[in-house]
Amino acid sequence: MTATDDAKAIEGVIQCYLDGLHEGDPAKIASAFHPTSALTSISEAGELAITPRDAWLENVRNRPSPKHRGLPRHDEVLSIDLVGPTMAYVKLRCAIPPRFFTDQLSLLKIDGRWQIAQKVFMTELRE
Repeated sequence: MTATDDAKAIEGVIQCYLDGLHEGDPAKIASAFHPTSALTSISEAGELAITPRDAWLENVRNRPSPKHRGLPRHDEVLSIDLVGPTMAYVKLRCAIPPRFFTDQLSLLKIDGRWQIAQKVFMTELRE
């Protein structure tokens, strides 16, 4: 696989993740994330919060999707850094208004397939 092929594969993983977020589709999101992945952020109380992928997907299942709520998409890939043949970083913005997110995604190529291994993010509330 060439670097161009890897970049296209990474873009596909990111699009699947963003589509899954907007549609509220936990299966799409799960396909982009490695089963052992987690989401890391700072809670409203200022503490480190680590959420395993499956706990997060349960939250996705139990909330109305942005698409169902008629909310616009705010997806923007800011950068893709293909570090090497098995590691990449993606920085992006997305939203479930009024929450706007900046994500830093670490991807690894596992068994020939790019997957999100870790998501570190911050949230901003906007009117």
